[in-house]
Amino acid sequence: MADFGRILIFLGLAIATIGGLVWLVAKSGFRGLPGDVAVESESVRFYFPIVTCIVVSAVLTAGMWLWRWISSR
Repeated sequence: MADFGRILIFLGLAIATIGGLVWLVAKSGFRGLPGDVAVESESVRFYFPIVTCIVVSAVLTAGMWLWRWISSR
């Protein structure tokens, strides 16, 4: 049961950290990367951050690859 408590604490800290980073990015005025799809008309606003998703995916993949490489040594 102690391991489960540690996992919950770690997940809570991770979620709080991610939330803080999202909040800081939003406050900095980040509007997205060139290549993100944004369509606006009088009554409809559509935004799909395709390039931002690709960049975030590449960064997370590199981080997980690095983590596995370091932990296997």
